[in-house]
Amino acid sequence: MYSFEPYTGRPIRLDLLVHKGETSMDAPTPATALTSVELEQLDAYWRAANYLSVGQIYLFDNPLLKQPLDRAHIKPRLLGHWGTTPGLNFIYAHMNRAIRAHDLDMIFITGPGHGGPAVVANTYLEGSYSELYPNITRDEAGLRQLFRQFSFPGGIPSHAAPETPGSINEGGELGYSLLHAYGAVFDNPDLIACCVIGDGEAETGALATSWHSNKFLDPRGDGAVLPVLHLNGYKIANPAFLARIPRHELESLLTGYGYRPIFVEGDEPSDMHQKMAAAVDQALAEIRGIQRRARDGGETTRPTWPMIVLDSPKGWTGPKEVDGKKTEDYWRSHQVPFGDLDNPAHVRLLDDWMRSYRPEELFDAGGALKPELAALAPTGERRMGANPHANGGKLLRDLRLPDFRDYRVELDAPGSVVSETTRTLGAYLRDVVRDNPDNFRLFGPDETHSNRLSAVFEVTDRTWVAERYPYDDHLAADGRVMEILSEHACEGWLEGYLLSGRHGLFSCYEAFIHIIGSMFNQHAKWLKVCNEIPWRVPVASLNILLTSHVWRQDHNGFSHQDPGFIDHVVNKKADVIRVYLPPDANTLLVVADKCLRSRNLVNVIVAGKQPEQQWLDMDAAVTHAGVGVGIWDWACNDQGGEPDIVLAAAGDVPTMEMLAAIDLLRTLVPDLKIRFINVVDLMTLQPAEEHPHGLPDEEFDLLFTTDKPILFGYHGYPWLIHRLTYRRTNHDNLHVRGYKEEGTTTTPFDMVVLNELDRFHLVIDVARRVPKLQAQAAHLQQQMLDKLGAHTQYIHAHGEDMPEIRDWKWAR
Repeated sequence: MYSFEPYTGRPIRLDLLVHKGETSMDAPTPATALTSVELEQLDAYWRAANYLSVGQIYLFDNPLLKQPLDRAHIKPRLLGHWGTTPGLNFIYAHMNRAIRAHDLDMIFITGPGHGGPAVVANTYLEGSYSELYPNITRDEAGLRQLFRQFSFPGGIPSHAAPETPGSINEGGELGYSLLHAYGAVFDNPDLIACCVIGDGEAETGALATSWHSNKFLDPRGDGAVLPVLHLNGYKIANPAFLARIPRHELESLLTGYGYRPIFVEGDEPSDMHQKMAAAVDQALAEIRGIQRRARDGGETTRPTWPMIVLDSPKGWTGPKEVDGKKTEDYWRSHQVPFGDLDNPAHVRLLDDWMRSYRPEELFDAGGALKPELAALAPTGERRMGANPHANGGKLLRDLRLPDFRDYRVELDAPGSVVSETTRTLGAYLRDVVRDNPDNFRLFGPDETHSNRLSAVFEVTDRTWVAERYPYDDHLAADGRVMEILSEHACEGWLEGYLLSGRHGLFSCYEAFIHIIGSMFNQHAKWLKVCNEIPWRVPVASLNILLTSHVWRQDHNGFSHQDPGFIDHVVNKKADVIRVYLPPDANTLLVVADKCLRSRNLVNVIVAGKQPEQQWLDMDAAVTHAGVGVGIWDWACNDQGGEPDIVLAAAGDVPTMEMLAAIDLLRTLVPDLKIRFINVVDLMTLQPAEEHPHGLPDEEFDLLFTTDKPILFGYHGYPWLIHRLTYRRTNHDNLHVRGYKEEGTTTTPFDMVVLNELDRFHLVIDVARRVPKLQAQAAHLQQQMLDKLGAHTQYIHAHGEDMPEIRDWKWAR
């Protein structure tokens, strides 16, 4: 049983960690870890990275300052961020030293926003950048191109973007770095993720939750995260509050999160190098000690993991003042410390600043990094820019997937069986978990059981490394189900897990997936760019299952009723996103198998968890899901001729209501010719020119006709169907029913009545839109209005839906 390791409350004293002659990483490390030569070389390497970073922000030409700077050497537009960069360079240099000293498998995750100059500079210095971009050579010409391309048209972004070697976290939108770091080390026992967290980033809600990821890290089978909280005091124009609270308060906060903070504070470089080297070695020793005790000694207490707090000036080594105003160690150094390079004084200031790094000591006359400095970087895949975990497709293994047909729901005829769709999927996922014990995890905010996926607990538990009680249910350190009541954490862990070469699925209540809308947005953008970068190897897709959806949240009420995430998803590039609305269990199995096999996509699946009629046998489901849209012949009576109306549906509840409406219409107006179309793959509605899954116009017209009225029942907001089909021939005849932002705590059927997606309103719509029904439309409408009135009276009297609604079955 895991329990809390006691913490004394005393800060770590680096000056007491002196055990001469010991080299094991399990041993304390001397406080003065660097010789004078090591110190000089490490500082020179840091200066080189800082020089390259300033050059990227400012220079267009003259990369080695062989001539005095003038305006022609400087970019016309200055973009990028300096304030965080020297700290990132400092940390990167020290991690390089640790990798070489201890042969570490390490990746570098950059949390601070706009940290691109630092990561690009360091991957260039280590050589990984030029290997991936041969035009950026390791000489004067390459330096010129390196500087010119940064934040420049046709060049590279200012973030640690997909174009940046070694990056799995862009650092543009803040808050996700620590989650990505933990996601990357789950099931990676030898990997260490050095994660730099900016003090501004630490103010976000996602990052504040991220600290608790250590309660889910099993030292026996997972790797380790070394968080480095970088306090440089300021954000864009305001102080960062973690830098403005007393030291003991910050220490108590981090200790309360379950970490042992090691503080490195100051601004004098040689002193800071010694402190940082000792801090890194001490943290690594503690990490190895924790892992050794868990793996070899059977230690079962939850460990207190080390972390580093680096307190250094913002814009460190930059201009202390510009035009008489404080710049270094102040918010003015956040972006470009000074502009207006038409001012000769500013040009001289930039020249002095860059020469202060003494580039002649760092690069030879041809622009190559001097050999004694180049030797400080790790080699091969030990370089953080070349580590395969940061290009996870290189490590990706296909899942061992069972045959989804083995989990089918057997049915004699459409509607003859009632079952819970996601419970069927749960049995399939159970065996996916069983057959992929180190390569697949299920993520969700405490909803696996609620979402009817609980079959997975037959083969695994929930991951849990905090305290456990004897009566706890399915908690274990090595569980494969990751549950925490934070959608941010679930999404961030999964993204890190995928980007480092594994597979997973995120299950969530539909209404609350909006919480990670921005995270999805960033990941979709990341994948879009990765698709354009040849050296980025495709990773497993981000699979999101939305259940407990809008139409079956009648018991929880209006706050739980929102299908709008789909609208957000379809804004992204067509080569990245897919949206599926399987109407039953067998179709869901086909779709899930397809999604788990896919690469570099975001797959969103919407499927209900409540008992519902099943429509397709497995052979029909395979065919239907394979095309994504099709006529259900058994629900039609237009065979051999043209329909009077096309009825269509996307989503399980709209499908049921549309079929119920067909049942009514076949009784009330038996000569009405009806065609029914079901849509599984929402993107088939777009033209083929707009989406890879889009139907060609001729196929769409064949299905939906070119001139007949179309009534479409849709799971979400109606306007999206219009948006996807507005270029289709028959769009003018399309009428869509869907969610109209009406909801409350009520009965299941009343939810569709409130939004006019119910069978009675659908019959009224048909009567109004089919020319041949105009003579009897008024009477049909009155019959349906009477039914709606009876429904309202019944639910107010009995608190449940009428028997004819509850017991309705498709029987044609």
